[in-house]
Amino acid sequence: MARPITILMNEHRLIENVLGSLETCAIALEGGLAFERAFARDYGGFLRGFADAWHHGKEEDILFRRMVERGFSEESGPVAVMLHEHREGRALVGAIHGAGEGTGAVTPAEKAAFVGGARGFIPLLRQHIQKEDNILYPMSERVLTPAEFETMLADFAAFEARAGADGTRDRLEALAGRLVATFRPDEARMAAGSAGGCGSRG
Repeated sequence: MARPITILMNEHRLIENVLGSLETCAIALEGGLAFERAFARDYGGFLRGFADAWHHGKEEDILFRRMVERGFSEESGPVAVMLHEHREGRALVGAIHGAGEGTGAVTPAEKAAFVGGARGFIPLLRQHIQKEDNILYPMSERVLTPAEFETMLADFAAFEARAGADGTRDRLEALAGRLVATFRPDEARMAAGSAGGCGSRG
């Protein structure tokens, strides 16, 4: 497997762990756990900072762009679908993060926005990751050359050097660790989600 694809897939595993944690958190809130704005700030911060800016940034700026140069369309087909789902995800993460931006007592509407955003985002991103791991990434390895992947690896390194110059990667990975430790993912739910039963309740 090409090294840039391995990097992206390893990032998927970290993101999936945080999705599992977010699912546990949402279920606890639905069961009566008191909502804290820190939940929304932390989950929103990871999803915006790592899943979107760090991970989707490399996909959109480097991998997808290279695939478009090789003839893939941004208007239809697999790359277009991935881009569309990235945009859908940003709107849902906005709902998750927004619940942490207020002050004072959390309103029922803010709690509902967080849980609703989580319930929408978790299955969306789980299915998105499955499509990339099993369809788009293998497709890229069929159409891009080893030399192109070597160039892409250098592009990834340059991207990460810019994006992580202030220790962003380490900070976000530490945040992921805290979230997973606080709201532990349920392995059975994660497996069911990856198989298609995403975001199921209970």
